[in-house]
Amino acid sequence: MSSYLDVIAAYDGQANILTERYEAVSSERMLADVMPAIPGGGAGRLALDVGAGTGRDAAWLTSLGYEVVAVEPAAGMHRIAVDKHGSRGIRWVGDALPSLDHVHGLGLAYDLVLLSAVWQHVAPADRPRAFRKLATLMKPGGVLVMTLRHGPAQSGIQMHPTSTAEIEGLSRAHGLEVLRVAASSDQGGRADVTWDVMALRMPDDGTGALPLVRGIVLSDDKSSTYKLALLRAVARIAEYAPAAAAAAPNGRDAVEVPLGLVALNWLRMYLPLVRAGLPQMPGNIGTDRLGFAKDGFEALLRFGTAPIELRVGASFSGEQAHAVASALSRAAHTIAKMPATFTRYPNSDTPVFGISRERRNGASATVLDLQTLRAWGLIEVPGHLWRAMSRFGSWIEPMLVTEWSRLTRAYADRMGLAIAPGAAEAALAWAEPVRTTAIGRDVAQRLLARRHPMACVWTGRPLKPNSFDIDHCLPWSVWPCGDLWNLMPAHTRVNQHEKRDRLPSAAAMANARERIIGWWEAAYLDDDALRPRFLREAAAALPLGSTQSTAVVYDALDWRRLRLWQDQQVPQWTPSGFL
Repeated sequence: MSSYLDVIAAYDGQANILTERYEAVSSERMLADVMPAIPGGGAGRLALDVGAGTGRDAAWLTSLGYEVVAVEPAAGMHRIAVDKHGSRGIRWVGDALPSLDHVHGLGLAYDLVLLSAVWQHVAPADRPRAFRKLATLMKPGGVLVMTLRHGPAQSGIQMHPTSTAEIEGLSRAHGLEVLRVAASSDQGGRADVTWDVMALRMPDDGTGALPLVRGIVLSDDKSSTYKLALLRAVARIAEYAPAAAAAAPNGRDAVEVPLGLVALNWLRMYLPLVRAGLPQMPGNIGTDRLGFAKDGFEALLRFGTAPIELRVGASFSGEQAHAVASALSRAAHTIAKMPATFTRYPNSDTPVFGISRERRNGASATVLDLQTLRAWGLIEVPGHLWRAMSRFGSWIEPMLVTEWSRLTRAYADRMGLAIAPGAAEAALAWAEPVRTTAIGRDVAQRLLARRHPMACVWTGRPLKPNSFDIDHCLPWSVWPCGDLWNLMPAHTRVNQHEKRDRLPSAAAMANARERIIGWWEAAYLDDDALRPRFLREAAAALPLGSTQSTAVVYDALDWRRLRLWQDQQVPQWTPSGFL
């Protein structure tokens, strides 16, 4: 690791010296031989520039119509890049190979990944991992472009030999197709330096994750609905609470998810099924024979606990807190013992999921934040499966529900039970939060009553008690989320007649940045009761790091907006005055 830090420090220290040389090179001329393989830019096209340096290539990519995520670990380079090329169409991330943990945490996939003059800095021992990290960021049909340097090392900067043969071997291992390989002289005029330029393509999802899911859902032996429940519980987290996952240690291509959160979703799914008396294994009615449905679960039934109450950030007290903790503990035990152990790769005894259990101390669960949910242990999800669940959740969810309802009816048929048409599907419907903006509205009215100035976040227009709405920044129709960070004041006309169910564009978000942050601080963070909830909800849903400042939360919201646009192609909206 220290060698990488030394390289970053060297570029940081030489940033001013290197800038003139780098900016004198034409990106188009440098990549001329692979240009036919580069996908055309345009609406919705996303490029990743790893080792973006002075921003030369990132700016060129924006000129082709791409939105660009530019990765640069050297602060000096980053500063110069922003000064020279601005930030319009470019999002900057401080990250580096071989891990790219921050980039992966954003959950985005890219049409084009560019690695220009970087591979020589990656140590040979780290290259298989680094290449895997790059490959798993590509969309189906996406292209990876790499430039490989040959020649003596730059003064004071560690470099390693490169070869096209190595990249071809790594490409075969990860299912990438080699499209073009070309040699070129150094654009900077150095006679002792030459380059190879390569373009590689991901022909399909390249991972086998979707066939794996399909095999478990449709082909795997199932003595109960437990395997389907485990897949669905994890898939819901991947799509709606991805920030709950952390990269697995030691560079493994996997993520670790709080086992308590998986168990929480598990309880949320089974409560309505048990209440409806729908069999979940042969001979089952109600809680009978369900290993997880013991004292805690039965208490939740008696209390009339609604599935929607079992969510990240919820709080409980008294006997209900004890019941939730007991039910979670039993569900976590059942998950670890049964479906996580027996969900295996095809023709193998190797489990798909890894489990590390913790003995939870304490008998209650008062606040279901991520720290609490980790206390039950962790479940390790393979990286390729996690990414598929994140990107293709809208396909995976219906497949799981369809098979689950079919299996339920099959159990009922064996028992001579009649299930009304649609009953199983109705019980399996995910209980979404009620679409309400009541908390945001109450807070806004209190602020206005105190004569606190309040403006439409999208236009800056002053708001009055009879002229404001509370808008879901990320539209409810595409991502049903009533978290506090997603509730913002907007003028009634803007909310009801202009923005409506569209996603704010990058320009709209950038223009609204200070007003959004100001609203969060006045409405939620200055309120001792709402501040913990705001932070819990943001930590569960948005790609935050260890810092939770309002600026960081805003950036994480903007990343989540970009991901929704990429994954669902939601129509975007920009206020008319900022087009």
